[in-house]
Amino acid sequence: MSPPDTNGAAPVPPPARSVYRSVPKDLPRRLRSILALDDFEPAARRKLPRPLFGYIAGAAETNASLKDNREVFQEWAFRPRYLIDVSRRSMATTLFGQEYSAPFGIAPMGISAIMAYRGDLVLARAARDAGIPMIMSGSSLIPLEEVAKEAPGSWFQAYLPGDSDRIAGLVDRVAAAGFGTLLLTVDTTTMGNRENNVRSGFSTPLKPNLRLAWDGAIRPRWLLDTMFRTLRHHGMPHFENSFATRGAPIIARHVERDFSARDHLNWTHLAQIRKRWKGRLIVKGILHGEDARRSAEEGADGVVVSNHGGRQLDGAISAFRALPEVKAAAGTMTVMMDGGIRRGADVLKALAMGADFVFVGRPFLYAAAVGGEAGVSHAISILSQEVDRNLALLGCQRPEEVGMQHLMRVGGVPPV
Repeated sequence: MSPPDTNGAAPVPPPARSVYRSVPKDLPRRLRSILALDDFEPAARRKLPRPLFGYIAGAAETNASLKDNREVFQEWAFRPRYLIDVSRRSMATTLFGQEYSAPFGIAPMGISAIMAYRGDLVLARAARDAGIPMIMSGSSLIPLEEVAKEAPGSWFQAYLPGDSDRIAGLVDRVAAAGFGTLLLTVDTTTMGNRENNVRSGFSTPLKPNLRLAWDGAIRPRWLLDTMFRTLRHHGMPHFENSFATRGAPIIARHVERDFSARDHLNWTHLAQIRKRWKGRLIVKGILHGEDARRSAEEGADGVVVSNHGGRQLDGAISAFRALPEVKAAAGTMTVMMDGGIRRGADVLKALAMGADFVFVGRPFLYAAAVGGEAGVSHAISILSQEVDRNLALLGCQRPEEVGMQHLMRVGGVPPV
């Protein structure tokens, strides 16, 4: 029995939380039937032209890594604890000294502004308002300076240009824009074999042809909501942030996108960036403990365990499988992950496996395509409610309490 307070009255319990999800009254009608992140994918398929949807949905070759990113979570089951007071639980998570409202953020995704009108700004504003981080992609179509102005807490993800002068120019531009966190994606030694792009008619830049015109014409909502509005107000989208200067247009007949040769890049380039970049430095694409250890030696503040959504080396280990080794090698360095997360349960399993924080990609881009900023906010709300509910059902007050004691292996290969 709880002791009485100084006035002799029993303590007032905290207000009860509803166990049922209520649909906000101001939620747009097109979003009211969406109850889970997976619901955004078929809705996006109906709106987006085939090449654009194929670009988001597909991965490399047989999609083996893409599939395993999802399936690996089913190999682990929860071991919940009960009769624990979780009425004052919180999802708040501290990362690099900053508190976020949830233990997840929005992963970097290229060409978002052709999937949704002003897509990078839509993602950044929704993340800002929800109190979570958003990472802007280096393959984006809106100048990074605009996103930094709208959402100053956003992070910037860069693909390393192929020579030192271009690297320095890009790093200086990101710093001048006001970004405090630079994330370097290192798993693009060469481009993955994305056969799905060829089959769906996608290329970068997009090549004008009758098939592309037809694919756009039979998706009038996308044509009017996104493409025509973009052309009318901002002109032809370009790759704005691959270098210190503007890149190629998104639609061109002869111009090939300049990826630069990256197969010569090595750890000395990371060291060069560390000397020049005064902010927080994150290395993304780590799947091996030795690479995590080397990242720490070169001065990285954290790593993102990731197989690029299965879009690079088909058959590469999933981030979830790589987490224990990377965490053990990382020492005091912050370890984050992305890949395959679709439910609050996935978020908590990743935290239990050793991640300090997670990022989610495709579902948020589908949400932006379907419902703009309201769609992304709805997606964040769905995932937040799932994390909050599952924390309670596990018997935990905060995300950092979740650990291996809450998991049991139930399928796949037994742990060594």
